[in-house]
Amino acid sequence: MKRRALGIVLAAALALPAAAHVGSPNVIFEGTAGPYPVRVIVRPPGVVPGLAEITVRVKEGKAQRVAIRPVRWDTGLEGSPSPDVARPVRGDVGLFAGELWLMTSGSYSVHVEVDGELGAGTVIVPVVSAATERLSMSPYLGTLLVALAVLLFAGAVTAAGAAVGESVLEPGSEAGPGRRRAARWAMTATAMLLAVALYGGKLWWDGADAQHERRLARPLSVRASVTVEEAGHRTLALVIDDSDFRQGRWSPIVPDHGKLMHAFLIAEPSLDAFAHLHPVRLDHERFAVDLPPALPAGRYRLYADLTHASGYAHTLTAAVELPPAVPGAPPRTGRLAPDADDSWHVGGAAGEGKAVFDDGFEMRLVPGGPLHAGREVELRFALYAAGGDAAVLEPYMGMLSHAAVRRHDGAVFIHLHPTGTISMAAQTVLKLRQSGAVASGSSALPPAALDALSGHGGHGGHAAAGAPVVMPYEFPRGGPYRVWVQLKSGGRVYTGVFDLQVEPRG
Repeated sequence: MKRRALGIVLAAALALPAAAHVGSPNVIFEGTAGPYPVRVIVRPPGVVPGLAEITVRVKEGKAQRVAIRPVRWDTGLEGSPSPDVARPVRGDVGLFAGELWLMTSGSYSVHVEVDGELGAGTVIVPVVSAATERLSMSPYLGTLLVALAVLLFAGAVTAAGAAVGESVLEPGSEAGPGRRRAARWAMTATAMLLAVALYGGKLWWDGADAQHERRLARPLSVRASVTVEEAGHRTLALVIDDSDFRQGRWSPIVPDHGKLMHAFLIAEPSLDAFAHLHPVRLDHERFAVDLPPALPAGRYRLYADLTHASGYAHTLTAAVELPPAVPGAPPRTGRLAPDADDSWHVGGAAGEGKAVFDDGFEMRLVPGGPLHAGREVELRFALYAAGGDAAVLEPYMGMLSHAAVRRHDGAVFIHLHPTGTISMAAQTVLKLRQSGAVASGSSALPPAALDALSGHGGHGGHAAAGAPVVMPYEFPRGGPYRVWVQLKSGGRVYTGVFDLQVEPRG
């Protein structure tokens, strides 16, 4: 079938694979460790090796001991260090804190063990360890070190001259011409040796810095384009053209919520069009998805979430230009027929924290006080039927809610659930590895493990009748944010759009 290309996407430039999200590296998990409801926050280091900061909040039941342990995906518990005991945080009952070394880049899990009055419980929290920062030295420290180096250099040269020219003289006698000449030669030789040592040190420093920069986590390169077919269908095609991915150096992609890829399209700069789509995999590197006719033409930012069999999760990004939809195009059939879980919304943010839909339903943002960057918060949303009663919520791809959070300038993007920021597929894979269902170090998953990842069940959670859906988060930066919240009721996915203002740290 004849196709004409109508858009070309820029290579991905914004994604930070260390967190499965963009500009939001901290990992937040809300769930249970055995009988204990817990919230675990992992703040990964920006450099590797580095110390990750861990906080565990035990929300119910008196915990007497909380232990944390880093486990790399390919070594398992037997190849991991013994657990560290997290210390209680004074003045905050139920909160425990600790630090763990992440020694290499790659997929990890933090094993949290809680012991207390309700017995013992364990939970696995997936974490991606990756170097994402190149730390610079403080100008004040740099100036101080240079001054000390100059003093040490001058002192060493002076000491060498004194040792040769004056150390063997009798008290009160003066050095002769020969002794003074030897002292000058000694000072010159010392200065040259120190200069060579300093130059060698600079070469070593520059080499270490360059090696660290090469190790910085970079996104997989992705290209995308939109084509319009003769029947009028618009097709978004994605190609992962990263050489490491093409050559099979990454473990296989596994389903998350039953989908190999979750793609989000957000109109730029207006942010007034949004789609949550699920591309079909055509081959190892290519994905494609039918675009909803409702999405208007224009420039969009694409975010694509992937999870690998190692538990490594990341978000790829690209910019794409959508052509106008063709009026009267027939519904698409075949391999690229729309996914039943695809959803979209066109329109701006709700006024006064309330989104009203054409069937009379309303979605409301439940006020929770000022938002501050760097502090854990709970985002609460409730859905009401046309008569004003609380709507009966249904799982949407296994979860009671999905949300996409983006800072207006695109510096932050994250895909949230009531369970937090983690990839549920990553957690499932790492649990299977711990249980022995997947061999430690094996990048391939057996059929039974793939079956466990292909459905939507097992992690939907629940909410009390009429209670709002709660999603924990920690905004990494201050500024204006837009949030697209998706709740399902009566077979329909409702997408509410809300603007939030987050105060800077401090």
